Amino acid sequence: MRDQFRLTMAQLNPTVGDLAGNCAKARAAWDAGRAAGADIVVLPEMFLTGYQTQDLVRRRAFLGDVWAHVQALAKDCTDGPMLAIGAPYLDGARLHNCYFVLDGGVVRTRFDKHFLPNFNVFDEVRLFNRGEIKGPIATDGPRIASPICEDAWYPDVCEAMVESGAELLIVPNGSPYFRGKMPIRMNEMVSRVVENDVPLVYLNLVGGQDDQMFDGRSFVLNRGGKLAVMLPFMEEAVVHVDFTRGANGWEAVEGEKAELPEEIERDYHVMVGSLRDYMAKTGFKTVLLGLSGGIDSAIVATIAADALGPENVRCVMLPSEYTSQLSLDDAAACADALGCHYDTVPIKATRDAVTDTLAGLFVGRDEDLTEENIQSRIRGLLLMAQSNKFGEMLLTTGNKSEVAVGYATIYGDMAGGYNPIKDMYKTRVFAACRWRNANHRPWMKAPAGEVIPVSIIEKPPSAELRPDQKDADSLPPYDVLDGILEMLVDEESSVAECVAAGYDIETVKRVEHLIYISEYKRFQSAPGPRLSQRAFWLDRRYPIVNRWRDGG
Repeated sequence: MRDQFRLTMAQLNPTVGDLAGNCAKARAAWDAGRAAGADIVVLPEMFLTGYQTQDLVRRRAFLGDVWAHVQALAKDCTDGPMLAIGAPYLDGARLHNCYFVLDGGVVRTRFDKHFLPNFNVFDEVRLFNRGEIKGPIATDGPRIASPICEDAWYPDVCEAMVESGAELLIVPNGSPYFRGKMPIRMNEMVSRVVENDVPLVYLNLVGGQDDQMFDGRSFVLNRGGKLAVMLPFMEEAVVHVDFTRGANGWEAVEGEKAELPEEIERDYHVMVGSLRDYMAKTGFKTVLLGLSGGIDSAIVATIAADALGPENVRCVMLPSEYTSQLSLDDAAACADALGCHYDTVPIKATRDAVTDTLAGLFVGRDEDLTEENIQSRIRGLLLMAQSNKFGEMLLTTGNKSEVAVGYATIYGDMAGGYNPIKDMYKTRVFAACRWRNANHRPWMKAPAGEVIPVSIIEKPPSAELRPDQKDADSLPPYDVLDGILEMLVDEESSVAECVAAGYDIETVKRVEHLIYISEYKRFQSAPGPRLSQRAFWLDRRYPIVNRWRDGG
């Protein structure tokens, strides 16, 4: 037995279903580990397939292809360190979420996930079978065991593994981002280390998959919960960690500890990274969006320019007779500051044609929301036509406040393939705009400085679908609305609890009613990055038909 052991952590970004590409990333990490004299190279949970696979993992042809890639990877990585990688495995009729250890050209062993998460975005009880807890494998250094992700959030699995001889716990994860998650992860892993008195390697995926962003932030803990190594937020990294054996057992040599950005930067980085990965992994290269001169389209244009480069973003102003000169000026100034292409496509002629076509049917009826929605749907139609013609993905621009209460037109401004701000309330949109104007980071591809004109941030929000329209005509002030929404949606509070917090009961009931009757719109809305624990889609699943209301 040696007293030195080198482990290579590969915090990398896989693509769901790209088995060959993911294996190539794994081999490259293994090559880096071998060149550095590593004894083992470790990759995150379900890395070979990407995560989450959802029902793709139920296809037998897919599972057969996965197993063939596991075996080929083992043969490719014969002469060098062990390689640990996550993948599904069909054992007879039982499907498991597994962590394979490849050594000497073969699969040496596998660990099966025991605790299957079945909450928020996770649905693993439906997909996988619970595995048995397995003891450690022997190496030339420490005896190693791997509780897979959720297995390390409970004492049982780690305790059983250490009692059976494990001296080092390697925890592969597919842990997606939500605001405030890092302290939760750290506290749980510190608990496992303190309980079992062994070091722990927490290795997380990085990269976007549909609505979820895996944010990395992998780390190594020594006995007592002392942080030894911390990998960066939202970046790929291959890091070599040395362990030494002393009188009290194995210990990691302290290394780099990447700093955690502030919360608003984390949210903004997730929105940028999610769009960048969504585009790359779906094969799109360019986007367009309707740039109205309002704050939501301005922040989406900025996110897109930071993610893809301004040269790959086209902004389109679609003015009507209700569009103010200030909005025209603000939209043009924003596109110019970002360096994006800017087009103007007036909608008046199309609107007149639609109005004339429907005039016979609508005779004798006053103008109402119908005519406002026609304008929005004309814009959606014209933007989608450009998307089709030029092969650009259309971005939609509704914030979480609007998505929650249905303050958006289905088949109109909701048209599009991705919504970068779907899980960001309006008040946070204002904060994100101010932050971006004052900050620039290397991962941003748009220029530094004030790219969102201050006039956009300071003017009262308006859809500009009728004369002198303001959002406040239809909705409570956004600080009030967002406060109520955070309670009703994010915290699942009752009407009575909202009232006890100081909100007017009639306003709360109205907001609750709008949330419920807008479910059908959200069911048809574009995906967007998850920032909270109650993002609309997998986190919060409500029936479209629902007559229940909280009496308060």
